Amino acid sequence: MTTTKKIHEGPIVLWICRIFVGVLFIFSGLIKANDPLGFSYKLEEYFGVFHMQFLNNLSVALAIFLCALEMFFGFALLIGTRGKQVAWGLLLLIIFFSFLTFYSAAFKVVQTCGCFGDAIVLTPWQSFGKDMVLLLLILVIFKKRAEIQPLFKPLAEKRITYIAIILSFGVGIYTYNFLPVIDFLPYKVGANILDEMKTPPGAQPDQFEITYHLKNSKTGEEKVMNDKDYIKSGIWKDNSWKIVGDPENKLIKKGFSPKIVDLAINDASGSNYTNELLSNPFYNLMIVAYDLDKTDAKAMGRLNAIALDLAQNYNIRTVILTSNSAKDADAYSKANHLFSEVFYADEVPLKSMVRANPGVLLLKNGTIINKWHYHTMPDYDVLVKQYLQQP
Repeated sequence: MTTTKKIHEGPIVLWICRIFVGVLFIFSGLIKANDPLGFSYKLEEYFGVFHMQFLNNLSVALAIFLCALEMFFGFALLIGTRGKQVAWGLLLLIIFFSFLTFYSAAFKVVQTCGCFGDAIVLTPWQSFGKDMVLLLLILVIFKKRAEIQPLFKPLAEKRITYIAIILSFGVGIYTYNFLPVIDFLPYKVGANILDEMKTPPGAQPDQFEITYHLKNSKTGEEKVMNDKDYIKSGIWKDNSWKIVGDPENKLIKKGFSPKIVDLAINDASGSNYTNELLSNPFYNLMIVAYDLDKTDAKAMGRLNAIALDLAQNYNIRTVILTSNSAKDADAYSKANHLFSEVFYADEVPLKSMVRANPGVLLLKNGTIINKWHYHTMPDYDVLVKQYLQQP
């Protein structure tokens, strides 16, 4: 019994829905599993909206689980294993996602849903529209769930299912411990941070339209006009027309926006060191520890030893970037006998720089030569051989 025969035996509409939903769920889960730490940050945003911050400590585990669930459901739907259970799972999952995206769009609380990670950024309404299409397709699958038959014999199906489960969880666990396989963030290897912060000459800014709500104090007539019509009509000269409430400012055309807009590096006194640190013409290291309270202490100790050796033997400057307060960072530095200078930045760009706490960037002239999770950070001898002893 071949899979081809079974495919032709099944209703074509059901197969179209299965293929579309299955592939999209695998793609969505895989994209997010490429960066589970980034997805966990998005989950924490939702936890904050619904006052469920007590789940923050579980955000990474939940992120890996949800990504694996999406991938497994998508794969199981394609091969037809446990059709009824998978149909129920897909229906419950898409209802849950639809609620989140609608709530985000309607109440403007989380402006990107993270459906496809940082690879494809959708607005809340775009995300909700996507979920509505999926809901319709999944309803077809749910209605015809009894017709879903496995493509493989029981023993092969069982083995394939186990492999799918292992791979679904394995992707997220691997990338969490060894950085994303594909870096979709602006701080990718090869990017020049200063260049990513610039707006080129002649770039068009965002264009906004101001809408006024007007009321005639004599006749009671009301009008709604945008700023151009308001000026062009000359209605502003008539003192009987009054603006009611606050004007509405609406974005009508998105202009150029630098990829990096929120990075500012300061010292403990608040002096800005962004250009100085990013313009260093020599090799230099940035140890990014966005939250010292959650930073791996053993990793910091190892990085501290590497920084000391590099400074003594090659005059390499190493700095630590954190979002902690200067008081807390100073206490941490003294308690752990850190050698490197400590500078401060907002945690949002620090989380984007490298998906690790701590993570390391090797820079030269502001260009990211390489970056590492603390699990994959090479030791001193490897760094010297690979970067400092090149002819």
